[in-house]
Amino acid sequence: MRMSFETFIGRRYLRAKQKQAFISLITILSVAGVALGVMALIVVIAVMTGFEADLKTRILGGQPQVMILRHGGAFTQYREILQKVEKTPGVEAATPFIYAQIMLRSKNGAAGAVLRGIDPESAGRVMKTLQDADLPSSTDVKSTPGSPPQIPGIVLGRELAKNLAVVEGDAIYLISPRGMISPIGHVPTMRQFKVTGFFESGMYEYDQTFAYINIRDAQKIMRLEDSVTGLDIRVTELYDAGQIAQKIADKLGFPYYARDWMQLNRNLFKALKLERRVMFIILTLIVLVAAFNIASSLIMMVMGKTRDIAILKAMGTTERSVKKIFVFNGMVIGALGTLIGLGLGLVICTVLKHYNIHELAGDIYYFTTRLPVKLELLDVASIIAAALLICFLATLYPARQAAKLNPVEAIRYG
Repeated sequence: MRMSFETFIGRRYLRAKQKQAFISLITILSVAGVALGVMALIVVIAVMTGFEADLKTRILGGQPQVMILRHGGAFTQYREILQKVEKTPGVEAATPFIYAQIMLRSKNGAAGAVLRGIDPESAGRVMKTLQDADLPSSTDVKSTPGSPPQIPGIVLGRELAKNLAVVEGDAIYLISPRGMISPIGHVPTMRQFKVTGFFESGMYEYDQTFAYINIRDAQKIMRLEDSVTGLDIRVTELYDAGQIAQKIADKLGFPYYARDWMQLNRNLFKALKLERRVMFIILTLIVLVAAFNIASSLIMMVMGKTRDIAILKAMGTTERSVKKIFVFNGMVIGALGTLIGLGLGLVICTVLKHYNIHELAGDIYYFTTRLPVKLELLDVASIIAAALLICFLATLYPARQAAKLNPVEAIRYG
């Protein structure tokens, strides 16, 4: 394959002679700057993408994808509504739930918690967090004559259990603010439960907050009779949750309304996307600084090759060809730096993904596992395109100046 005239001259100009060692040093620094910027962009964007994906997975593991609620509080005819919801296209499973804030007290301490009364037969089909948990399946607290009374079961988040210092089989007291009026005033409801199991979602905020009991026990404690707080729904297509929620709300009508997982966590995911964009812009400045070095090295190269350029133009070389020579030089520097940065970034991402470099503090970073890393082809392509575009723009001014040289003046004063 024949090499073009511009490429041949450009390659020769890239090989700096001894007297042009300073230009060669600037070129090396330019390559290093572009490589550093691309590497930082790939690593940071991969970590932030992984963080968002992992956070989404963990949130959806302990949270329904669609939630049906009723204006004015609990609703009673939830069984009929449940049947209508399950027949909606796109709905995979549904389960009733009761939601309340309560206090848990053990012999070793006390802690506030979010109580969810669930149906053990259907809750595991909706929330992955509960699939492996030993859910309380019996609410029969009656006992036969002569035998001790049976205690209903409760499942605690792993971190909540640590705060209460309880193990499986321990007894704890559940205290609800919705009690009864007595001659001495309002008395909270208090009932004993037996810890039958634990769940661990990997989401610290959930693991230190949630407690699950049978929905019938929750109805008795909250004095809801045969009512529930709402319905949790799992859909077949995650990103169709909004459309399915709207269909369900339209079918049920007022006073029922639906909330999908994107609405429930809108502020969190918007903040993550904004942070990701800002980090992309900030780290792109590293490549921009390296691009100034590329421009500087090309300007110095033009100054050093003034006579050569004049001779080329006197021999008939067009301004377009002169521009191509210096654009070629700048793009070689940019492409080399981008390639090195890409390689380094992929290596670092692989190390972070497969080796446990640092355990994260769950109370600060939401997670208790290793640093999440997720590389997406679109992100990598965007970073490479941005780096090459910046390098290309940095070559335009030096190339234009070289093309504008007057050969007569350049030979006379060069």
